[in-house]
Amino acid sequence: MRHDVAHDADARPVTSMIGTRAMLFEAPGDFTMAQQRRIWALMDAAQGRPDVCELIPGVTNLMLVLAAPPADPQAVATWLCHAWDTLPERHIEGRLFEIGVRYGGELGEDLAAVSAHAGLPPEEVIAIHHANDYTVCAIGSAPGFGYLHGLDPRIATPRKTVPSLNMQAGTVIIGGMQAGISALTGPNGWNSIGYTDLRLFDPYRQPPALFAVGDRIRFYPESIEL
Repeated sequence: MRHDVAHDADARPVTSMIGTRAMLFEAPGDFTMAQQRRIWALMDAAQGRPDVCELIPGVTNLMLVLAAPPADPQAVATWLCHAWDTLPERHIEGRLFEIGVRYGGELGEDLAAVSAHAGLPPEEVIAIHHANDYTVCAIGSAPGFGYLHGLDPRIATPRKTVPSLNMQAGTVIIGGMQAGISALTGPNGWNSIGYTDLRLFDPYRQPPALFAVGDRIRFYPESIEL
């Protein structure tokens, strides 16, 4: 998954082979919904190619897994760039999830660090976090984990240089300009600000992942512990 990187306004997409059968398309520009909707449009168009067997959308990027090593990788790259230049945005009308959060406390232990980075009191960080609606742009990194667009820049906080070793599944987190909810328990470098009992991934559920691309998330405070 791509991190927050500033790009020149006139930059072009970047394509690269990953092994012999996969090609990664990386869009230029910042992490905006307009860019993400163009990635979704590119995904739809690529589904019609007979040489594609799997598509993996990311945060302003798309990986194509090809049925066989391409005889002419540049031809595939040229097709992707032309489609990127000409396709309209694709809007996905996903489901709305309203999710209660227990802000702060032991499972939101990085709230103070986010507050310090933003130069805002914790109460205001919490209010800003749940004031916006979020969109699931991609699923990845861990099974069921959704990368969320919609975080207010005022509380954007870089990922930690030393990750938490045992962050609990259900932790509400911020990493750069992205927001999320941890899907699995384990090491995690994002900033924890709260917790929800919602489970994003259950191998016995159909489908196992709760969220899908295009779903919308609205947080609300169940409790606040400062």
